[in-house]
Amino acid sequence: MPHIDYFLFPLSPFTYLAGDGLEQIAEKHGATITYKPFALMEVFSLTGGTPPKDRHESRKAYRLQELARISKRTGIALNLQPAFWPTNPVPAITAIIAAQESGEGDVGKLSQALLRSCWLDEKDISEDEVVNACLAEAGFSNGLGMAAMAAASDVIARNTKEAVERNVFGAPSYLVDDQVFWGQDRLSYLDDYLAEAAG
Repeated sequence: MPHIDYFLFPLSPFTYLAGDGLEQIAEKHGATITYKPFALMEVFSLTGGTPPKDRHESRKAYRLQELARISKRTGIALNLQPAFWPTNPVPAITAIIAAQESGEGDVGKLSQALLRSCWLDEKDISEDEVVNACLAEAGFSNGLGMAAMAAASDVIARNTKEAVERNVFGAPSYLVDDQVFWGQDRLSYLDDYLAEAAG
């Protein structure tokens, strides 16, 4: 059975615009997924990336144009400049980690709910109330993420270290074997790879 390690960041618009594409591909190929939320800004600093706020104005403008194009093509609505971005990503990351470890509900649905809260619903995913609503929507216990905050900090650090070691430099990134697929627009490549691997 193939396995996909999914490195995601809950404040990434490109991760949001992936929708449930990864989950659909995994179901198609009978693949399992491990969700690995990580500290993207730290990875940027370690791998030569530049946070959006520090990019040249031309790059900032292009990013907004590209997001609008992807939104139009995929039919996934988003606010280009949401009210609560950036914000503290740790509560959302913690919720994803704790949810995956609990085995209760749907981690993919939780991740998408958190991303949608930021990029469409104008909600602050650093707030417990917002995170708990997303947990409930995806079939998890309210407060699950907050209760696991201390334990999750170690997992965030491990995921971030692993991301750098495995050549991840952005989000979303999908890893199978030694292959890295970076960006929501590379999901079709992931699909092809899994099909070829299956023979």
